[in-house]
Amino acid sequence: MIKRLINTYLPGQEEKLFEFMRFCIIGTIAAGIHYVVYFLLQKHINVNIAYTAGYLFSLVCNFFMTSYFTFRSTPSVKKAAGFGFSHLINYLLHICLFNGFLWLGVSRLLAPVLVLIVAVPTNFLLLRWVFHHKQKKS
Repeated sequence: MIKRLINTYLPGQEEKLFEFMRFCIIGTIAAGIHYVVYFLLQKHINVNIAYTAGYLFSLVCNFFMTSYFTFRSTPSVKKAAGFGFSHLINYLLHICLFNGFLWLGVSRLLAPVLVLIVAVPTNFLLLRWVFHHKQKKS
């Protein structure tokens, strides 16, 4: 039934839609890992360091889950480099938004959630390009 709805309303876009759905699942898991690490550390160390530690820990998990599940691809050094670069850009976006939300008075427990709402679509586009662009050139 889902495939029929997709073919009716988004003809020819089925694989892209399922790819985005897989991205959302993995992104939710990675965001959960990030948030749990941040939550546990933010009471004991500087919030920016806690946020960065959570981001780095989830980054490693995210790379393998994204490779195998989201884009159904084998991890490689080239993909890891592209993934790392896209996440460097994503991290800079995250940390700027995070500090911006804190500056605006958003609680330090809610700020990471608002960051994800803004940053997730950007990250999907960057990663989609990395995994599909590198696949075509390999």
